[in-house]
Amino acid sequence: MNSIALDTNILIYLHDINGSRKRAIVSDLMMDLPMVSSQVISEYLNVCHKRLKISKESSLESLMGWLPYCNLYTTEPNTFSEALRLIKQYQFQMFDAVIVASALMSNCDILYSEDMQHNLLVNNQLRVINPFVG
Repeated sequence: MNSIALDTNILIYLHDINGSRKRAIVSDLMMDLPMVSSQVISEYLNVCHKRLKISKESSLESLMGWLPYCNLYTTEPNTFSEALRLIKQYQFQMFDAVIVASALMSNCDILYSEDMQHNLLVNNQLRVINPFVG
């Protein structure tokens, strides 16, 4: 089984009441015990509260509802060194580079993201996949 990581934009679909197809896909991905980085968690909480207008309390309660089904990667100082290398090599946006670096350092094979180039292979190790394509 592949080790997978999830980007923030994928987890936000857990709140999608109109896009049942995308929510169902994300729910299925959660069954694979995905890795989420501390960067993703920070972004998730910010999007829930600022963009989706979910209260701080409800945002944290939601996080605590799905987090036990994930592996957590805590960002370390060397994560930022790897992110810098990725920015230079792949021209990632800064926060995306931190998320990709976290997935690489967690030995993930797949990073599910809607915001990055679909099917991009990073370091001959990590494939970026948009789970909603196809």
